[in-house]
Amino acid sequence: MDVIALVGPSGTGKSHRALIVAHEHNIDTIIDDGLLIKGSKIIAGYSAKKEPSKIQAVKRAIFMHQDHAEEVRKAIAEVKPERILILGTSNNMVQKIVDVLNLPKISKVIRIEDIATRTEIAKARESRVKEGKHIIPVPTIELKPHFSGYLIDPLEIFFKKPQNKRRKLGEKSIVRPTFSYYGKLLISDAAIAAIVDHVATGDLLITKTNQITIKNSHEREKGISISLDVTIKYGQSIWNVVHDAQHRIKDMVEYMTGMIVREVNIAVKRLSIDNT
Repeated sequence: MDVIALVGPSGTGKSHRALIVAHEHNIDTIIDDGLLIKGSKIIAGYSAKKEPSKIQAVKRAIFMHQDHAEEVRKAIAEVKPERILILGTSNNMVQKIVDVLNLPKISKVIRIEDIATRTEIAKARESRVKEGKHIIPVPTIELKPHFSGYLIDPLEIFFKKPQNKRRKLGEKSIVRPTFSYYGKLLISDAAIAAIVDHVATGDLLITKTNQITIKNSHEREKGISISLDVTIKYGQSIWNVVHDAQHRIKDMVEYMTGMIVREVNIAVKRLSIDNT
């Protein structure tokens, strides 16, 4: 299976151009915002655009729900596509989707700037921000079970076969999600630190946390780095306690915020002795 990625910031017109890219690269299967689309049909998945909040939408788009990911994995195994196109806002996002769905290594990354002009991207952003419009590359009839009440109008796209015969590769439908794209969503470091403290001390072997630091990479797609000091009960395997805490913190922060956690660094500064 050949895996190709189409990457660009949210609202720059990736879904609008997905069928064009698919046609040019002879691709008949697309992964877009939590949906697995083959030809003009939704084969599996659940659209991120139907989620009630941005955080939930991000989690859905990168298949953080186990049952969602398993459904799409099984569907891919059944349809056996030769080529698949994955849409994402960054290299990190599409790689995460590849990892979760157990897909082969990405063979080619296409950036939205390579296939759309600045004017076209600006127009797409304006439509997203001002009107809340989104495009899904499937016919309206396919979306009705998923977006009852949210459809705006369909856009039909036709392409030619090499023998000058007309071939209907697919349709695009415009929808409005249940949440709004107005403004920005900001998650404070203090909120993330509170999650980290709660998760860490959820293990009774970790009695206290200190100096929780959240660092953002200059390249946002690379995710955040979390560092903290902990106090652990005396007599426990420090490596096991810390290793378990790293995984629990990473999983919970990613689940609750939709952010990518690049690393969790834990320093054991003290051991506590239970006097009882």
